[in-house]
Amino acid sequence: MNTRDLQAFVAVVDSGSMVRAAQTLHLTQPGLTRRVQNLETTLGMPLLDRQAKPLKPTAAGREVYALARNVLGAVDDLLALTSPDSEPTGELRLGVPPFLSEFALEEPVDRLRSAFPKLTLRVTAAWSPGLLQSVERASADVAVVLMPPNVVLPDTVVSTRLACLSTVIVAPRSLDVPDTPVSLAELSRYAWVLNQEGCGMRSALSRALAARGLPFNVAVEAFGSDLQLSLVARGLGIGVVPPDRLARSPHRDRLRTVETTDFQADVNVWFVHGALPGRLVRAVGLLREALVETLVAHGIAAAE
Repeated sequence: MNTRDLQAFVAVVDSGSMVRAAQTLHLTQPGLTRRVQNLETTLGMPLLDRQAKPLKPTAAGREVYALARNVLGAVDDLLALTSPDSEPTGELRLGVPPFLSEFALEEPVDRLRSAFPKLTLRVTAAWSPGLLQSVERASADVAVVLMPPNVVLPDTVVSTRLACLSTVIVAPRSLDVPDTPVSLAELSRYAWVLNQEGCGMRSALSRALAARGLPFNVAVEAFGSDLQLSLVARGLGIGVVPPDRLARSPHRDRLRTVETTDFQADVNVWFVHGALPGRLVRAVGLLREALVETLVAHGIAAAE
């Protein structure tokens, strides 16, 4: 069955005229008539009451008309799914690390909703390794992940480096950490207050300590920069945070940064996705741009 025959029949019923239907579809009248006749031959029944003025469908034709509209609508949906110029609709499943969800999503979400009101955004917060797996398994459309600089992302995803996130090591002023730059070996004598396994900043620190054969003593696993800085300020250990989180912390007066001689806990911010349906291409492009602008606004340098 040819969808062009269905389209011709629907156009005739909608307009009530072979002439007007032919004009709508930019066909000659004989060409349109042949398409309707092809459909009637395929189905083995008359679909139009040709004695009626204007033309009307037969009883069987009314049922075929309703079904034909559904079929043509489904074909349009399929074409929209693959066309990068189609308006974004349906769901966009976004995964972000907890750190990013704390401060960098409001503006991108506002811009997406304003530009594409028919799009539903579903945001999930998780650690970066799990987010990367979600994109690889197609349970998420796109994700932002934080990875140490020496980590190579798999070629099964499309990855764009958005920024390099600087971090600082913080200690309570009450702790006897030297004021001069210290080595990672010296820092390994202290306990740490960090995010759970999977955090990009913790991963960078863990890799560096392991590479030097140094101990890694985590005193407290705590979710979120604010809670971690509170615990560090109370003397439970030392931590790793982005500079802007320290600057905005109510505990900053009881904290100080610690310079190191052989370790920099920076992480790369990656924007990753799999093969995108056409309906999401524009939305994902806008999301990527909005995230870069938000990161820059928070003092996080965009990738060159």
